Amino acid sequence: MQAPDPHHIQGLARRQLLCGAAALALPTLPARAAAAPLLVGGLPVTCNLTLPVACVTNQTAGGKHAFEYSKYNGWPEIKESLMTGRIQAAYMLAPLVMDLADKKIPVKIVSLGHRSGAVIMVRSDSTYQKFKDLAGKRIAIPSRFAVDFLFLRKMLAREGMTPKDVQIVEMAPPDMPAALYAKAVDAYCTGEPFGAAAQRAGYARALRMTRDEWRNYICCVLTVREELIRDNRPAVQELVNLVLGAGQWLDQKQDNRNKAVTIAAGRKYFNQDPNIIRFVMENPTDRVTYGDLRMIRSEFEELMQLSIEAGTLKAPVPYEKYMDESFAKAAKASAITL
Repeated sequence: MQAPDPHHIQGLARRQLLCGAAALALPTLPARAAAAPLLVGGLPVTCNLTLPVACVTNQTAGGKHAFEYSKYNGWPEIKESLMTGRIQAAYMLAPLVMDLADKKIPVKIVSLGHRSGAVIMVRSDSTYQKFKDLAGKRIAIPSRFAVDFLFLRKMLAREGMTPKDVQIVEMAPPDMPAALYAKAVDAYCTGEPFGAAAQRAGYARALRMTRDEWRNYICCVLTVREELIRDNRPAVQELVNLVLGAGQWLDQKQDNRNKAVTIAAGRKYFNQDPNIIRFVMENPTDRVTYGDLRMIRSEFEELMQLSIEAGTLKAPVPYEKYMDESFAKAAKASAITL
């Protein structure tokens, strides 16, 4: 056996010494990097108002899990992000979630987001006083998947009319007030604050509101991907608790709503004129409500039946296929101290 080269041994010892010194000079690293915040998608509509309140509360109170609001401008974009897993949670239209679940996209509804909040707007100088006065008129809706469309169909049926008795056009809600002002449409049916924007400007009035016509109206629901439920149930539960707490807090008193307006109007969230959001909160105060987030099967089944009649769902979807009630049943409303 050949004896080791003394020069090699000396070189090796020198390198080990240098490596040890370098290791001592490095800053101490944490054992594990902090988990990235869970992105929750939402649109700048007052139906989603519980979400900014929930995120800010969680941030200031130092919740166990970090949530971050991810702003979208349309349902197709938020749907695509949820389908591909770019985000794992979002406020979505209830019929859209039914459709996704039916197409085997692994998503579940875990909480409501609000009740009421849709309006049918007409020009202030129009002669329309009854819904039936809209016969033959041009009415804008956000999408045929939107619950606003189901609200319009419900009103048509109540008057013995069908969608063929009006001209329905799909239009992005932010464009609706200007279209009404320019008389490009005779009316529009959508969620807030896009009705309030025209009303506050003085050239439009609400012909019908869901608060009067469909008291338990729901459209936006908190939806999560199933792998989030599988991998991190505590985070989903904390998010549901925050949304429930935010809803109850919003309906407790107007001062809370004023604080929520200031938060939501910020660039990070809705990036809107706070006066318009505040108008929604005050005219009348139950134009949109958030305190009753009960998950009631019959209400979802009504939505599903209306969606089938509208042609946006092909067949009934089993309730358990798109719904996970376990988080709502275990929910304990988070304290909101903003």
